[in-house]
Amino acid sequence: MVVNETRVRAARLIGRRRSSGGKVELLLLDRREDGSWDALAGPSRRLRPGVMVEIGDLTATILTEPNGGAVVVDLDGDDPETAIERLGTMPLPPYFTGELDDPGRYQTIFASAVGSAAAPTAGLHFTDELVGRLKDKAIDIASVDLHVSLDTFRPITTEEIEDHVMHSEWCSVPDSTAARIAATRERGGRVVAVGTTVARTLESMADGTGGVEAGEMRTDLFLRPGGRFQVVDALVTNFHQPRSTLLVLLAAFMGPGWRRAYETAIDRAYRFLSFGDAMYAERDQT
Repeated sequence: MVVNETRVRAARLIGRRRSSGGKVELLLLDRREDGSWDALAGPSRRLRPGVMVEIGDLTATILTEPNGGAVVVDLDGDDPETAIERLGTMPLPPYFTGELDDPGRYQTIFASAVGSAAAPTAGLHFTDELVGRLKDKAIDIASVDLHVSLDTFRPITTEEIEDHVMHSEWCSVPDSTAARIAATRERGGRVVAVGTTVARTLESMADGTGGVEAGEMRTDLFLRPGGRFQVVDALVTNFHQPRSTLLVLLAAFMGPGWRRAYETAIDRAYRFLSFGDAMYAERDQT
């Protein structure tokens, strides 16, 4: 079983434009190699390159013209991660209208590597007790890291799935995970991915033999019907909304059976989305 060890960053920042005092909300998505950040900004209509947004003692400078609400920003200071943790709040999904008394409820028990703008929600179903029971059954547990960003939750807006453009998300596979998957293959075992982010990471790093290569990369892999899964044999995943790349991935993985699974979920009033129910799916072999 492979899990995503990413930890959700306190990526929601509320500030004011230095020039006018107007309120600005930034959702930090990913840090670029040059140190700047991809972010979603709102309202974005008055944000132009050079505009400065003051967030406590942190200043964010807009570097690019808004594109569908997306901008690139520069955060001042030598250690912006510390400032973000101090000034930011947990970026709960927009459809969640309540508040979490404990922000840790939006972190999985595997979370250790800070870097995501959203939780890999399939992992929220696992507790220490459940993991202990899995280990008692000699199920090995390994981890990968994919920084959940815009690709994971941005809806498909094109008429044809093939026209949807995936941006990229950073992911990595440790040497130990690659070795454990190789050992699993040698003994005839199967690889179970906990979440679509894990499936996307493993398939992006596939070595062509049923295993994966260790390392890190930015992946823009779009798993959709007609594609071939090389590594993942089974998948634990939440129930996803229409017009999402996550639902497309599931359709590619399960084949026509995904419709029966969702009909069952609807008939039995299962809960969808981040704090909803989960399913165990096996790869279509046809």
